[in-house]
Amino acid sequence: MRKIIKRLGIVILSFTAVLTIGYLTPRKWGNYSQADCTISLYISNEGIHTEIIVPVKNQYFDWNQFLPLTEIGRDATSDYKYLSFGWGDRAFMLENPSSGSINLVTGLKALIFPTPSTVQVQGYRVLPKNIETKCVSISGSNYLRMVDYLKNTFQLEAKGNKIKIGYGYGNNGIFYEARDSYSILRTCNDWTAEGLQKAEVNTPLWSTLSSSIMFHLNSGCECIVSSQ
Repeated sequence: MRKIIKRLGIVILSFTAVLTIGYLTPRKWGNYSQADCTISLYISNEGIHTEIIVPVKNQYFDWNQFLPLTEIGRDATSDYKYLSFGWGDRAFMLENPSSGSINLVTGLKALIFPTPSTVQVQGYRVLPKNIETKCVSISGSNYLRMVDYLKNTFQLEAKGNKIKIGYGYGNNGIFYEARDSYSILRTCNDWTAEGLQKAEVNTPLWSTLSSSIMFHLNSGCECIVSSQ
């Protein structure tokens, strides 16, 4: 019995060490920079879940052409300045409006079994102030790569239309069916990290935890923080 306990302890310590190394190790080392630093975007951290916040319109892309702003949320408004994109387990995101109301059964099921996913889109007139956000600037070409990544997250029906699931938690959000399955091997924060990698933004080797993404967030550019 003692040998079994000892071996189990070694396995747990080894696993913890590997995860810690992955948490602290960046994918990019040394000095690096973008070709230009023209676009500022934001990453939000809601405690266990990160999202990507982009400007509705700039010289490179107009999101209103892909997602009509008036269908985002119950407000039916077109004056959003920013859109926030978040991906995750469908049941978990639809049933848990905040980290303080997590359904443990749904959460465990999402981690253990591959499950259907959803993408949540929220519109903001100004940047959210009640959650942690960090700014990162990237080049125009890298921004377009991120745009393509976000667009390809949506599951489309046969006619090419996006599939609405329902409104979000507040008056400014909506859920759509998303591509790919959620699992412990690809979580909501791994999805965020993949998008950042498309834009050549630094991410950790192990990106499952939201705090690790925020810790390593760096594009090599000085971010121009919006006054809005």
